[in-house]
Amino acid sequence: MDLLIHSMNELGSIIFPVLNAVKPRSIVEVGAEHGGMTTRLHDWSTEHGATLTSIDPSPSEAFRTWSEGVQGFTHIEAPSLDAIPGLDDTDCWFIDGDHNWYTVFHELQLIHAHAQARSKPLLVFLHDTCWPAGRRDQYYAPQRILGEYCHPHSFDLGVTLQQEHLIEGGFRGEGAFAWARHRGGPCNGVMTAIEDFAQPHGEALALATVPAVFGLSVLFSADADWTQELVSLLMPYHDNPLLARMEQDRLLNYLRVIELQDAAAAARACA
Repeated sequence: MDLLIHSMNELGSIIFPVLNAVKPRSIVEVGAEHGGMTTRLHDWSTEHGATLTSIDPSPSEAFRTWSEGVQGFTHIEAPSLDAIPGLDDTDCWFIDGDHNWYTVFHELQLIHAHAQARSKPLLVFLHDTCWPAGRRDQYYAPQRILGEYCHPHSFDLGVTLQQEHLIEGGFRGEGAFAWARHRGGPCNGVMTAIEDFAQPHGEALALATVPAVFGLSVLFSADADWTQELVSLLMPYHDNPLLARMEQDRLLNYLRVIELQDAAAAARACA
């Protein structure tokens, strides 16, 4: 049993009331992985007469099997920065793909251009905006990151709440993904990408961040017909100190589990 609660799917009780308020006719999801969130978005889209498109260059086989023949659903097996420019009208976006500054910043730039060209308000859900990827780049495919924006990184070392630098052990991808070797600073992390994108737009955008399950941020137009309803829905969760404390406790416990698992593995290797 996987002890790590990590999917955007866990935040559905916040996400779906927002969708009910906005009533998007077309949704794009970046980052399908195993399809946990995709299936729920598809159920919502089917019930509300909307379309759903998913973008992921390397989804799991379980996702591919599920997606075959599903009505009202399209999957694009390509990097998001290649796929987004070719999309038709989109009302709502879910960003949960490659969690690094370069990718997220340019995804937001493309999404904003898409909305501007069609005179649409902006609505973007972004995952992994708090620890550990909020201020530290995570790379699934560092070769896709333009050289100067790809920080020194490691596929082997991990992160922990107690230390800024990477460590032996800790929360790690074991070859599946890499962490930037330093935390913070310019062009580093998902939340930094959101801030750098939003800053030039001044008061035209609103941002709410739910500090749970690695962080969910909702970036939306400040002058849409549904803006005030979204503010009412999201503000009780925005930077909520109780949720933040519970998230820290959850992560500390999970990191302790990793320590115990690593110690047990080391003991077996020495036996």
